[in-house]
Amino acid sequence: MPPSVLRGFRDYPPPEAGARSEIRRRMRSAARRAGYSELETPCVESFELYQTKSGEGIAAETWLFHDKGDRPVALVPETTPSLARVFAERAKAEPLPVKWFTVSKTWRYEEPQAGRTREFLQFNLDLIGVPGIEAEADLLCTAALILDEVGAEGLYAFRINDRAIAEGLGRRFGAGESARFFRAVDRFHKIPPAEFEGELAAVGVGADAAKQLSDLFRSAGTGVTSGELSNYLDTIIPPSSDAGAQAGVARIKALFALLEHAGLGDRVVFDPTVVRGLAYYTSTVFEAYARVDGGRAIFGGGRYDHLMELFDGPATPAAGLAIGDQTLEILLKGAGRWPDGEPALDTYVIAVKPELVPDAIGLVQELRRAGLSADCDLLARSMSRQFKEAARRRSRRALILGLKEASPGSLVERDLGSGAQREIPRSEVVRSA
Repeated sequence: MPPSVLRGFRDYPPPEAGARSEIRRRMRSAARRAGYSELETPCVESFELYQTKSGEGIAAETWLFHDKGDRPVALVPETTPSLARVFAERAKAEPLPVKWFTVSKTWRYEEPQAGRTREFLQFNLDLIGVPGIEAEADLLCTAALILDEVGAEGLYAFRINDRAIAEGLGRRFGAGESARFFRAVDRFHKIPPAEFEGELAAVGVGADAAKQLSDLFRSAGTGVTSGELSNYLDTIIPPSSDAGAQAGVARIKALFALLEHAGLGDRVVFDPTVVRGLAYYTSTVFEAYARVDGGRAIFGGGRYDHLMELFDGPATPAAGLAIGDQTLEILLKGAGRWPDGEPALDTYVIAVKPELVPDAIGLVQELRRAGLSADCDLLARSMSRQFKEAARRRSRRALILGLKEASPGSLVERDLGSGAQREIPRSEVVRSA
């Protein structure tokens, strides 16, 4: 039986690998335009990094093994703990704010399904050192720039919440344990109402209170827009609520105002059921979701103000987000916006006779050194087959060596779009391009 790729893993042959590379190029370019610098971290870390930094869910899904020194190590399931470790090591030398992005392969041992594989690529944005919601605004503006740049403009929106609001709701309705209450809230749209109310009962929420909370969540629909925000927040967190919940309300209102100024008001909604699962989030949390395909989540993120201290770093506010490649691919392919693959070739050099192949190879090297993409036939194929190959490679033009009608010391250039031809001196080829 021939070997095959492992379950939950994928091969990406051409042109698929080229399309993925183009997506990464656009994402990197957009992040750099927003002032973010690239950070690279190892693909293997100490398992201890995830036992206390990422919560039980991530640790349980980690690809764990022991190295030759019998130390427990793991394939990286997410990048933020690695980033926090690096920042803690460099904190005294790094001027704030720090704006970093990473493009990393990550691994989680979980059940494969559409949009979820065991090995995937993750694009992270992190902003360190800004205590106010200006950090979240910059992250979401940059995320919008990235998504628009890769072709997702009009296909997504952002759902935003604050954990202080979720905690305030828990206290208001009698929940006895925030973590379990968060897990129940996170499942609101994924389970039947009776099951949701049963999960609330397990954390001390009475039947009447559970029904009232369900009604509040349902009244938010697919998200509360900026125009509806103030009235809705006053309904779920009355002005008489405790200071913690009111602080969350103030942050959300301020963030929505900033995003409105930044031109993102048409693509942000408040969703009280967004709480995010990772243990280190401290206040604002958010997701991007598809406006098609049933509202599938595209990425998630939030604020994590205490993570640096776990690595013996100074207390430093921080926020970040992570975009997975699989859900982004599904979104773009579903909308017919996935890139073609490798960029089109600029020039294909065609040798009329096999003895001219050395000349073709030499010309190709000249073109490449001049910054052009160029190639030629290496299989001594017929002229017609070479033209077919040039078309397959989407070449802009062909340079034909050895045509009888060409003057000595010249060759023929054919525009492969229009079919127009002209004769040019061999010495002028690179300059004429």
